[in-house]
Amino acid sequence: MDNNIFGQTDVGKVRDNNEDAFIAEELLHSGFILGCVIDGVGGYEGGEVAAEIAKNCIKKNLFNVTSEDLIPRMIGTLKLANEEIFNRKRLDPTLEQMACVLTLVLADVENNKLYYAHVGDTRLYLLRDQALVKITTDHSFVGFLEDSGRLSESAAMSHPKRNEINQALGFDSTAAMKEDFIETGESPFLPGDMLLLCSDGLTDRIDKDQITSIITQHPGLPFAAGLLIDAANEAGGHDNITVVLVKNNNKPASHEASKPIPRKETAEQQEIPLSAIPAAAAVKPLRRNRGWIYFLIGLVVVLLGVIGLLIQQVLYLQKTERQLAPILENPWEPLPATPQDTIKTPLKDSLSRTDTLSTKTQTNGKRTVE
Repeated sequence: MDNNIFGQTDVGKVRDNNEDAFIAEELLHSGFILGCVIDGVGGYEGGEVAAEIAKNCIKKNLFNVTSEDLIPRMIGTLKLANEEIFNRKRLDPTLEQMACVLTLVLADVENNKLYYAHVGDTRLYLLRDQALVKITTDHSFVGFLEDSGRLSESAAMSHPKRNEINQALGFDSTAAMKEDFIETGESPFLPGDMLLLCSDGLTDRIDKDQITSIITQHPGLPFAAGLLIDAANEAGGHDNITVVLVKNNNKPASHEASKPIPRKETAEQQEIPLSAIPAAAAVKPLRRNRGWIYFLIGLVVVLLGVIGLLIQQVLYLQKTERQLAPILENPWEPLPATPQDTIKTPLKDSLSRTDTLSTKTQTNGKRTVE
Protein backbone atom coordinates (compact mmCIF):
# COMPACT_ATOMS: atom_id res chain seq x y z
CA MET A 1 0.00 0.00 0.00
CA ASP A 2 3.04 2.26 0.24
CA ASN A 3 2.67 2.79 -3.49
CA ASN A 4 -0.92 4.01 -3.08
CA ILE A 5 -0.69 6.71 -0.41
CA PHE A 6 1.94 8.97 1.10
CA GLY A 7 1.79 12.00 3.39
CA GLN A 8 4.31 14.60 4.49
CA THR A 9 4.21 17.84 6.49
CA ASP A 10 6.74 20.63 7.02
CA VAL A 11 6.87 23.59 9.38
CA GLY A 12 7.94 25.99 6.63
CA LYS A 13 10.52 28.78 6.86
CA VAL A 14 8.70 31.34 9.02
CA ARG A 15 6.82 29.62 11.84
CA ASP A 16 8.35 27.84 14.81
CA ASN A 17 5.60 25.25 15.30
CA ASN A 18 3.54 23.09 13.00
CA GLU A 19 -0.24 23.40 13.42
CA ASP A 20 -0.90 21.01 10.52
CA ALA A 21 -1.58 17.28 10.81
CA PHE A 22 -2.36 14.51 8.34
CA ILE A 23 -3.56 10.91 8.05
CA ALA A 24 -2.33 8.55 5.33
CA GLU A 25 -3.35 4.99 6.11
CA GLU A 26 -4.94 1.86 4.72
CA LEU A 27 -7.89 0.60 6.74
CA LEU A 28 -7.14 -3.10 6.89
CA HIS A 29 -10.63 -4.01 8.04
CA SER A 30 -12.37 -2.59 4.96
CA GLY A 31 -9.62 -2.06 2.39
CA PHE A 32 -10.34 1.66 2.12
CA ILE A 33 -7.55 4.22 1.95
CA LEU A 34 -7.94 7.02 4.49
CA GLY A 35 -6.36 10.36 3.65
CA CYS A 36 -6.79 13.60 5.55
CA VAL A 37 -5.09 17.00 5.80
CA ILE A 38 -5.85 19.14 8.89
CA ASP A 39 -4.84 22.77 9.34
CA GLY A 40 -5.09 24.10 12.90
CA VAL A 41 -6.25 27.63 13.62
CA GLY A 42 -5.93 29.74 16.76
CA GLY A 43 -2.41 30.61 17.77
CA TYR A 44 0.70 28.94 19.02
CA GLU A 45 -0.95 26.19 21.06
CA GLY A 46 -4.57 26.29 20.02
CA GLY A 47 -4.07 25.24 16.39
CA GLU A 48 -2.01 22.18 17.29
CA VAL A 49 -4.54 21.04 19.88
CA ALA A 50 -7.51 21.40 17.55
CA ALA A 51 -5.73 19.53 14.76
CA GLU A 52 -4.78 16.69 17.12
CA ILE A 53 -8.35 16.38 18.44
CA ALA A 54 -9.75 16.14 14.90
CA LYS A 55 -7.10 13.61 13.85
CA ASN A 56 -7.78 11.28 16.78
CA CYS A 57 -11.54 11.54 16.35
CA ILE A 58 -11.34 10.63 12.64
CA LYS A 59 -9.06 7.64 13.19
CA LYS A 60 -11.24 6.36 16.03
CA ASN A 61 -14.61 6.64 14.28
CA LEU A 62 -13.59 5.58 10.77
CA PHE A 63 -11.36 2.68 11.78
CA ASN A 64 -14.00 0.05 11.01
CA VAL A 65 -15.93 1.89 8.30
CA THR A 66 -17.74 -0.18 5.67
CA SER A 67 -19.09 0.58 2.22
CA GLU A 68 -22.57 1.28 3.62
CA ASP A 69 -23.54 4.88 4.41
CA LEU A 70 -20.03 6.26 3.92
CA ILE A 71 -21.00 9.91 3.50
CA PRO A 72 -23.29 10.00 6.58
CA ARG A 73 -20.57 8.26 8.56
CA MET A 74 -18.01 10.89 7.51
CA ILE A 75 -20.40 13.74 8.35
CA GLY A 76 -21.08 12.26 11.78
CA THR A 77 -17.35 11.93 12.45
CA LEU A 78 -16.68 15.60 11.65
CA LYS A 79 -19.59 16.66 13.84
CA LEU A 80 -18.10 14.70 16.74
CA ALA A 81 -14.73 16.35 16.15
CA ASN A 82 -16.43 19.75 16.09
CA GLU A 83 -18.17 19.04 19.39
CA GLU A 84 -14.96 17.85 21.08
CA ILE A 85 -13.03 20.96 19.97
CA PHE A 86 -15.87 23.26 21.05
CA ASN A 87 -16.17 21.63 24.47
CA ARG A 88 -12.41 21.75 24.99
CA LYS A 89 -12.46 25.50 24.32
CA ARG A 90 -15.08 25.99 27.02
CA LEU A 91 -12.96 24.14 29.56
CA ASP A 92 -9.67 25.93 28.78
CA PRO A 93 -9.84 29.71 28.25
CA THR A 94 -6.34 29.73 26.77
CA LEU A 95 -7.69 27.74 23.80
CA GLU A 96 -10.64 30.03 23.20
CA GLN A 97 -9.62 30.87 19.62
CA MET A 98 -8.73 27.38 18.48
CA ALA A 99 -10.39 25.63 15.53
CA CYS A 100 -9.30 23.66 12.49
CA VAL A 101 -10.10 23.15 8.82
CA LEU A 102 -9.68 19.83 7.06
CA THR A 103 -10.26 17.73 3.97
CA LEU A 104 -11.04 14.02 4.44
CA VAL A 105 -11.02 11.30 1.77
CA LEU A 106 -11.97 7.62 1.75
CA ALA A 107 -10.76 5.95 -1.43
CA ASP A 108 -12.21 2.62 -2.52
CA VAL A 109 -9.47 1.58 -4.94
CA GLU A 110 -10.98 -1.85 -5.57
CA ASN A 111 -14.23 -0.32 -6.86
CA ASN A 112 -12.64 2.85 -8.32
CA LYS A 113 -14.58 5.30 -6.14
CA LEU A 114 -13.72 8.11 -3.74
CA TYR A 115 -15.74 9.88 -1.05
CA TYR A 116 -14.81 13.15 0.62
CA ALA A 117 -15.88 15.58 3.35
CA HIS A 118 -14.48 19.09 3.64
CA VAL A 119 -14.57 22.21 5.82
CA GLY A 120 -12.44 25.33 5.34
CA ASP A 121 -9.68 26.19 2.88
CA THR A 122 -7.66 22.98 2.70
CA ARG A 123 -8.08 21.47 -0.74
CA LEU A 124 -8.69 18.27 -2.69
CA TYR A 125 -7.43 17.95 -6.27
CA LEU A 126 -7.90 15.13 -8.77
CA LEU A 127 -5.26 14.45 -11.42
CA ARG A 128 -6.57 12.58 -14.46
CA ASP A 129 -5.00 12.38 -17.91
CA GLN A 130 -2.38 15.02 -17.03
CA ALA A 131 -5.11 17.51 -15.99
CA LEU A 132 -5.47 18.74 -12.40
CA VAL A 133 -9.00 19.58 -11.24
CA LYS A 134 -9.91 21.25 -7.94
CA ILE A 135 -12.81 19.33 -6.38
CA THR A 136 -13.51 21.17 -3.11
CA THR A 137 -14.44 24.82 -2.66
CA ASP A 138 -12.70 27.21 -0.29
CA HIS A 139 -14.90 28.35 2.60
CA SER A 140 -13.49 31.86 2.63
CA PHE A 141 -14.34 35.17 1.03
CA VAL A 142 -11.26 35.19 -1.21
CA GLY A 143 -11.86 31.55 -2.11
CA PHE A 144 -15.41 32.39 -3.13
CA LEU A 145 -14.17 35.16 -5.39
CA GLU A 146 -11.63 32.82 -6.98
CA ASP A 147 -14.05 29.91 -7.45
CA SER A 148 -16.64 32.23 -9.00
CA GLY A 149 -14.11 33.62 -11.48
CA ARG A 150 -14.01 37.14 -10.01
CA LEU A 151 -10.39 36.74 -8.96
CA SER A 152 -7.62 35.04 -10.86
CA GLU A 153 -5.52 32.40 -9.14
CA SER A 154 -2.51 34.72 -8.93
CA ALA A 155 -4.62 37.56 -7.50
CA ALA A 156 -6.13 35.25 -4.89
CA MET A 157 -2.71 33.95 -3.85
CA SER A 158 -1.52 37.47 -3.08
CA HIS A 159 -4.77 38.83 -1.60
CA PRO A 160 -4.29 40.31 1.91
CA LYS A 161 -7.37 38.47 3.24
CA ARG A 162 -6.65 35.10 1.67
CA ASN A 163 -6.29 33.40 5.10
CA GLU A 164 -9.59 34.65 6.56
CA ILE A 165 -11.97 31.69 6.68
CA ASN A 166 -15.69 31.67 7.45
CA GLN A 167 -16.14 27.97 8.30
CA ALA A 168 -14.09 25.71 10.58
CA LEU A 169 -14.55 22.94 13.12
CA GLY A 170 -14.86 24.44 16.61
CA PHE A 171 -16.30 27.81 15.70
CA ASP A 172 -19.78 26.90 16.97
CA SER A 173 -21.50 24.02 18.67
CA THR A 174 -22.64 21.12 16.55
CA ALA A 175 -26.28 22.03 17.19
CA ALA A 176 -25.68 25.41 15.53
CA MET A 177 -24.25 23.88 12.35
CA LYS A 178 -26.15 24.46 9.12
CA GLU A 179 -26.98 21.56 6.83
CA ASP A 180 -24.42 22.65 4.23
CA PHE A 181 -21.69 23.38 6.78
CA ILE A 182 -19.80 20.23 5.77
CA GLU A 183 -19.17 19.87 2.02
CA THR A 184 -19.37 16.25 0.84
CA GLY A 185 -19.27 14.37 -2.43
CA GLU A 186 -18.20 11.26 -4.28
CA SER A 187 -16.51 10.70 -7.62
CA PRO A 188 -15.03 7.96 -9.81
CA PHE A 189 -11.43 7.22 -8.90
CA LEU A 190 -10.17 5.53 -12.05
CA PRO A 191 -7.00 3.52 -12.62
CA GLY A 192 -4.13 5.96 -13.09
CA ASP A 193 -5.88 8.78 -11.17
CA MET A 194 -4.08 10.63 -8.37
CA LEU A 195 -5.49 12.64 -5.47
CA LEU A 196 -3.76 15.59 -3.84
CA LEU A 197 -4.87 16.78 -0.40
CA CYS A 198 -3.02 19.85 0.84
CA SER A 199 -3.08 22.79 3.23
CA ASP A 200 -3.04 26.39 2.09
CA GLY A 201 0.66 26.53 2.88
CA LEU A 202 1.15 24.84 -0.50
CA THR A 203 -1.48 26.56 -2.66
CA ASP A 204 -0.66 30.04 -1.35
CA ARG A 205 2.92 29.60 -2.62
CA ILE A 206 2.77 27.65 -5.89
CA ASP A 207 0.03 27.68 -8.52
CA LYS A 208 -1.86 24.84 -10.11
CA ASP A 209 0.34 24.67 -13.22
CA GLN A 210 3.47 24.18 -11.13
CA ILE A 211 1.76 21.56 -8.99
CA THR A 212 0.65 19.70 -12.10
CA SER A 213 4.14 19.78 -13.57
CA ILE A 214 5.69 18.30 -10.43
CA ILE A 215 3.28 15.42 -9.85
CA THR A 216 3.06 14.43 -13.51
CA GLN A 217 6.82 14.40 -14.11
CA HIS A 218 7.60 12.52 -10.89
CA PRO A 219 5.05 9.72 -10.41
CA GLY A 220 6.71 8.34 -7.24
CA LEU A 221 4.54 9.58 -4.37
CA PRO A 222 7.28 10.23 -1.74
CA PHE A 223 9.49 11.98 -4.25
CA ALA A 224 6.62 14.08 -5.66
CA ALA A 225 5.45 15.08 -2.17
CA GLY A 226 8.97 16.19 -1.24
CA LEU A 227 9.28 18.26 -4.40
CA LEU A 228 5.97 20.01 -3.71
CA ILE A 229 7.08 20.98 -0.21
CA ASP A 230 10.46 22.12 -1.47
CA ALA A 231 8.80 24.31 -4.11
CA ALA A 232 6.54 25.94 -1.50
CA ASN A 233 9.54 26.64 0.74
CA GLU A 234 11.51 28.09 -2.13
CA ALA A 235 8.56 30.42 -2.79
CA GLY A 236 8.72 31.75 0.79
CA GLY A 237 7.42 29.00 3.06
CA HIS A 238 5.33 31.47 5.08
CA ASP A 239 3.03 28.77 6.51
CA ASN A 240 3.06 25.12 7.45
CA ILE A 241 2.95 22.89 4.38
CA THR A 242 1.18 19.51 4.32
CA VAL A 243 0.65 17.15 1.39
CA VAL A 244 -1.10 13.77 1.05
CA LEU A 245 -1.00 11.91 -2.28
CA VAL A 246 -3.24 8.93 -3.15
CA LYS A 247 -2.74 6.90 -6.32
CA ASN A 248 -5.00 4.32 -7.97
CA ASN A 249 -2.53 1.77 -9.27
CA ASN A 250 -5.10 -0.57 -10.74
CA LYS A 251 -4.57 -1.50 -14.34
CA PRO A 252 -7.20 -0.22 -16.75
CA ALA A 253 -9.60 -2.89 -17.89
CA SER A 254 -8.56 -4.19 -21.29
CA HIS A 255 -10.06 -6.70 -23.69
CA GLU A 256 -7.89 -8.73 -26.02
CA ALA A 257 -8.88 -8.60 -29.65
CA SER A 258 -10.11 -11.94 -30.95
CA LYS A 259 -10.88 -13.13 -34.44
CA PRO A 260 -14.63 -13.52 -34.99
CA ILE A 261 -15.84 -17.06 -35.52
CA PRO A 262 -16.98 -17.71 -39.11
CA ARG A 263 -20.71 -18.19 -39.41
CA LYS A 264 -20.35 -21.65 -41.00
CA GLU A 265 -18.41 -22.85 -37.98
CA THR A 266 -20.99 -21.87 -35.41
CA ALA A 267 -23.18 -24.53 -33.94
CA GLU A 268 -26.32 -22.87 -35.23
CA GLN A 269 -25.07 -22.89 -38.81
CA GLN A 270 -23.74 -26.46 -38.95
CA GLU A 271 -25.81 -28.76 -41.14
CA ILE A 272 -27.20 -31.86 -39.44
CA PRO A 273 -27.65 -34.94 -41.64
CA LEU A 274 -31.18 -36.22 -41.94
CA SER A 275 -30.11 -39.65 -40.78
CA ALA A 276 -29.17 -38.15 -37.42
CA ILE A 277 -32.68 -36.87 -36.81
CA PRO A 278 -34.92 -39.43 -35.04
CA ALA A 279 -38.13 -40.41 -36.76
CA ALA A 280 -40.24 -39.07 -33.92
CA ALA A 281 -38.63 -35.67 -34.33
CA ALA A 282 -39.17 -35.49 -38.08
CA VAL A 283 -41.18 -32.48 -39.03
CA LYS A 284 -44.00 -32.96 -41.51
CA PRO A 285 -43.93 -30.66 -44.50
CA LEU A 286 -46.34 -27.82 -44.22
CA ARG A 287 -49.24 -27.74 -46.68
CA ARG A 288 -49.67 -24.42 -48.31
CA ASN A 289 -53.05 -22.87 -47.85
CA ARG A 290 -54.11 -21.84 -51.35
CA GLY A 291 -57.67 -20.80 -50.51
CA TRP A 292 -56.73 -17.15 -50.21
CA ILE A 293 -55.11 -17.29 -53.68
CA TYR A 294 -58.34 -18.55 -55.24
CA PHE A 295 -60.31 -15.88 -53.44
CA LEU A 296 -58.11 -13.13 -54.86
CA ILE A 297 -58.39 -14.51 -58.38
CA GLY A 298 -62.21 -14.61 -58.14
CA LEU A 299 -62.31 -11.08 -56.81
CA VAL A 300 -60.22 -9.83 -59.74
CA VAL A 301 -62.52 -11.55 -62.26
CA VAL A 302 -65.63 -9.97 -60.73
CA LEU A 303 -64.06 -6.52 -60.80
CA LEU A 304 -63.08 -6.92 -64.46
CA GLY A 305 -66.67 -7.94 -65.32
CA VAL A 306 -68.12 -4.92 -63.59
CA ILE A 307 -65.71 -2.64 -65.40
CA GLY A 308 -66.69 -4.19 -68.77
CA LEU A 309 -70.40 -3.62 -68.14
CA LEU A 310 -69.76 -0.01 -67.26
CA ILE A 311 -67.84 0.52 -70.51
CA GLN A 312 -70.68 -1.03 -72.60
CA GLN A 313 -73.26 1.20 -70.93
CA VAL A 314 -71.26 4.32 -71.74
CA LEU A 315 -70.92 3.35 -75.42
CA TYR A 316 -74.66 2.65 -75.73
CA LEU A 317 -75.55 6.05 -74.30
CA GLN A 318 -73.27 7.74 -76.80
CA LYS A 319 -75.00 6.03 -79.78
CA THR A 320 -78.58 6.78 -78.66
CA GLU A 321 -78.04 10.41 -77.91
CA ARG A 322 -81.06 12.54 -79.02
CA GLN A 323 -80.69 15.11 -81.81
CA LEU A 324 -80.95 18.65 -80.63
CA ALA A 325 -83.54 21.05 -82.11
CA PRO A 326 -82.19 23.42 -84.79
CA ILE A 327 -81.24 26.85 -83.68
CA LEU A 328 -83.10 29.55 -85.67
CA GLU A 329 -81.94 33.05 -86.26
CA ASN A 330 -85.58 34.37 -85.98
CA PRO A 331 -87.41 32.61 -83.16
CA TRP A 332 -90.77 33.94 -84.52
CA GLU A 333 -90.38 32.28 -87.92
CA PRO A 334 -92.56 29.14 -88.18
CA LEU A 335 -90.78 25.87 -88.54
CA PRO A 336 -90.56 24.46 -92.09
CA ALA A 337 -93.15 21.85 -92.94
CA THR A 338 -92.18 18.28 -93.25
CA PRO A 339 -93.99 15.42 -94.99
CA GLN A 340 -95.08 14.18 -91.62
CA ASP A 341 -96.70 17.55 -90.77
CA THR A 342 -99.01 17.82 -93.96
CA ILE A 343 -102.67 17.02 -93.26
CA LYS A 344 -104.85 15.92 -96.16
CA THR A 345 -108.59 16.71 -96.03
CA PRO A 346 -110.72 14.29 -98.13
CA LEU A 347 -113.63 15.84 -100.19
CA LYS A 348 -116.81 14.31 -101.56
CA ASP A 349 -115.44 14.15 -105.02
CA SER A 350 -112.15 12.77 -103.80
CA LEU A 351 -110.45 15.95 -104.95
CA SER A 352 -108.22 18.11 -102.99
CA ARG A 353 -109.37 21.65 -102.36
CA THR A 354 -107.14 24.46 -101.83
CA ASP A 355 -108.54 27.56 -100.24
CA THR A 356 -107.10 30.78 -101.38
CA LEU A 357 -107.24 34.12 -99.81
CA SER A 358 -107.35 37.29 -101.80
CA THR A 359 -106.22 40.50 -100.38
CA LYS A 360 -107.02 43.97 -101.46
CA THR A 361 -105.16 47.01 -100.59
CA GLN A 362 -107.11 50.08 -99.82
CA THR A 363 -105.95 53.56 -100.44
CA ASN A 364 -105.55 54.23 -96.80
CA GLY A 365 -102.88 51.51 -96.64
CA LYS A 366 -105.00 49.08 -94.66
CA ARG A 367 -105.37 45.56 -95.75
CA THR A 368 -108.69 43.79 -95.96
CA VAL A 369 -109.39 40.15 -96.41
CA GLU A 370 -112.29 38.69 -98.54
